[in-house]
Amino acid sequence: MAKRVVIDPVTRVEGHLRVEVEIEKGIVTNAWAQGTMFRGIEQILQGRDPRDAVYITERICGVCMASHGWTSAMAVEDAHGADVPRAAQLIRNLIAGSLWLHDHPLHFYHLSALDYLDVLAVDHYKGNAPELLAVKNKILSLVKAGDTAPLTPRYQPDRYSVNDPEIVITALAHYLEALKIQGKAKKMSAILGGKQPHQSSIVVGGVTIYPRKEQLDAFRTLLNEVVSFAELVYVPDVVSFCTGPLLGLGKAGVGAGSGSYIAYGGFPMDDSGTETLFRGGFISGKAPGVVEELDMSKITESVASAWYKEGEPANPWDGDTVIDFDKKGAYSFIKSPRYKGEAAEVGPLARMMVMQHSGLLDLMSRYGIKPGAVARHLARAQETLLMTSSMYRWLNDLEELLGRKGSRPAIHDSSHWEPPAQGQGVALNEAPRGSLGHWLKIDNNVISNYQMVVPTTWNSSPRDEKNMPGPVEQALKGLPVDPDNPVNVVRVIRSFDPCLACAVHLIDADGEKIVRL
Repeated sequence: MAKRVVIDPVTRVEGHLRVEVEIEKGIVTNAWAQGTMFRGIEQILQGRDPRDAVYITERICGVCMASHGWTSAMAVEDAHGADVPRAAQLIRNLIAGSLWLHDHPLHFYHLSALDYLDVLAVDHYKGNAPELLAVKNKILSLVKAGDTAPLTPRYQPDRYSVNDPEIVITALAHYLEALKIQGKAKKMSAILGGKQPHQSSIVVGGVTIYPRKEQLDAFRTLLNEVVSFAELVYVPDVVSFCTGPLLGLGKAGVGAGSGSYIAYGGFPMDDSGTETLFRGGFISGKAPGVVEELDMSKITESVASAWYKEGEPANPWDGDTVIDFDKKGAYSFIKSPRYKGEAAEVGPLARMMVMQHSGLLDLMSRYGIKPGAVARHLARAQETLLMTSSMYRWLNDLEELLGRKGSRPAIHDSSHWEPPAQGQGVALNEAPRGSLGHWLKIDNNVISNYQMVVPTTWNSSPRDEKNMPGPVEQALKGLPVDPDNPVNVVRVIRSFDPCLACAVHLIDADGEKIVRL
């Protein structure tokens, strides 16, 4: 008989996620991913000045904030045809790119790595490296004090958990170092964004900051430190873990998902914005390897299993967000985005597959790694290298623009400062967790409708009107799991790097019994 395991909340993710799996003979036969918090930002935006959307949408989350602010500005700019100057494009790239360099190491070390480490193996470290002995003593002192959070509580180590003391203690040393790197990356973003979280520099039409030489010098100094860590520590750690202790999971394609991928593309590389760092496109699970051109009219959202007023699947421009708490069959505050009717994965793996990135594809081919949880970690590392090299290019271009004698390049298109009385706009962009879209309609100078389809809306979507599970639900199906130690479930979930604060559109104070943390 099938056994049900409920994980509520799933920890080490942003926001409130409840996952229920049905296990039979050690294999997941069914799964339900549930967003249990209502967002409400879209209702707040109705009736507001379109220029307010930049700042309001940033308050969805303290992690993805710059991505939302930038994308919101782009949507309003699309509605009235603003032409963003090149200097402003470069500054926006640098503000958002800094947070990618913050997010990806954070995801690996602080959200995911503990699923694969037997932390208490540090007790058996016999080396004499001073920096590693300091880590050992720190952790053992926490154990003695009975306060080892956030390293514990955790699921019990299994056969995929690393218990080699040298590897574990080195990983934990890097875990601590990555905390400092996060701060430096966020400070980079604050130099150009005015502050973080929730920058104040990106506005409709461009940016407000005209950076001084001292600011750019400080930015470059921090960038050098962050890039050094990313290239010399983070990426090698990911590759060594994925091609070493986690190789069995990688070869088995654990957590593969739907096999369909979508990316919108993002980060303009030229004045026209036609060349972007990330390419847009779609790969159908029915035709793996064939990259189709993206057609945003094919994007729809279903509310069949969501706590919203019943309706047919609709393009976000025609969607709404009206709650129906009593709706039969609903189990999530997340809608169900689909592309051409398919449940498509978004995120680093999707971006690299759509780009046909040779670095990732070569690694996967060399080691026999299939798409899945392990490949998602590798993809994040590979695109971090793309971002580090691009950050230098954008910074050099900006310094060259600002340094031209007798020149003061524009940072804002003021000719379109006032929003149109009527109009509609859309912005498709890439955030660290995947494809991000904002759609808005303007009537009588104010927002009449605003819809956001964020990365976790795609990945953690519930079943649609055809009863098709979302990518996370599909990734969990077929997963080998010990019902008493469901570490594999959270490994797969965290490989998507969910951000439920962005995806959910109330928290049940009563909830259900927490089976595992």
